[in-house]
Amino acid sequence: MTKTTGSTTTRTTGTGTAPVLGTRALNRATLERQLLLRRSPLSAKAAVEHLLGLQAQNVKPPYYALAARLDGFTPAELSGLMADREVVRIVTMRSTIHTHTADDCLTLRPLVQAARDRELTQFRKGLVGVDLDRLAALARALVEAEPRTMKQLREALLAEWPDADPQALATAARCKLPLVQVTPRGLWGRSGQVALTTAEHWLGRPAGEAPAPDAVVPRYLAAFGPASVKDMQTWAGLTRLRDAFERLRPQLVAFRDENGVELFDLPDAPRPDPDTPAPPRFLPEFDNLLLSHADRTRVVPPEYRGRAWQGNQAYRTFLVDGFLAGVWKLEAETLVVEPFGRLTKAQRDEVGAEGERMLAVMHPESSYDIRFGAVRS
Repeated sequence: MTKTTGSTTTRTTGTGTAPVLGTRALNRATLERQLLLRRSPLSAKAAVEHLLGLQAQNVKPPYYALAARLDGFTPAELSGLMADREVVRIVTMRSTIHTHTADDCLTLRPLVQAARDRELTQFRKGLVGVDLDRLAALARALVEAEPRTMKQLREALLAEWPDADPQALATAARCKLPLVQVTPRGLWGRSGQVALTTAEHWLGRPAGEAPAPDAVVPRYLAAFGPASVKDMQTWAGLTRLRDAFERLRPQLVAFRDENGVELFDLPDAPRPDPDTPAPPRFLPEFDNLLLSHADRTRVVPPEYRGRAWQGNQAYRTFLVDGFLAGVWKLEAETLVVEPFGRLTKAQRDEVGAEGERMLAVMHPESSYDIRFGAVRS
């Protein structure tokens, strides 16, 4: 027997009752945590902290990510934080570049260090005879003397280990050390090649001890919950987090999704009614909304799975009614919107209005037309 109440369905089984969260309930809860159900008055720094960082494989995505989420945001706000070293670009979760606050840079990177160490096993053939501790010490000395490009780092390390694979040497340095990209790389409206130094050197203070996963689980749930153990492992690129959830179980509430997977959440976290309106949002490529769960159906309809990617490249995407609905791009002076399915006139009007707002925030000095392309197959 099932009974629906608000955003949950209580399913009676032989072993008791388990609150079941449907897809729309999970969608609305996640959008609320991600500041996408309604725009937040948070500062850019507070938002970056709440979201546990922003995926930043390219320079511009963090700016577009905050434009979709914050009321009153301007690119200059995030750029200023980066120039003042209050936020940095560094490889952390899933071995990808993220924009983090300085504090999170110095704690979350140690959290995932074990994963970075395991990553090196992929390059062991190119590192035969290389003392990794010595490599880390040499690389630290090099980048703290002055920021180095990956090419410069490769060449310097190759002089010490001429028989090693150059790419493997540079990757080993990136895995062993918390290397941040120094400005002007990452500043809005500026350009600069990737040059690296250690987080401790750039920020002028030592990294903290790796936090226990127990300390990070509540933060993950606050930004991405309700979620399963596997969801958090997917977000972090870590394994064996079950024990942390079990230790925290008395402090959490548990649900199940429609497939019976156990989901955890903070007791007082928002779980809006699944019929809460969700306005359209324009997201950048690599937005963490689409990457931080093992089961992405809370945002990505099954029929659109894989449509936001081509090879290793992600498209910029947009949401309609809270779910992935298509991709967008800027071509010359036109915002081109390419839906995956047919939009109603009301939806097209809402998407167009959101596109105008995004352009006004991100490109106030330019004039763009908005064009809807054919349904993207």
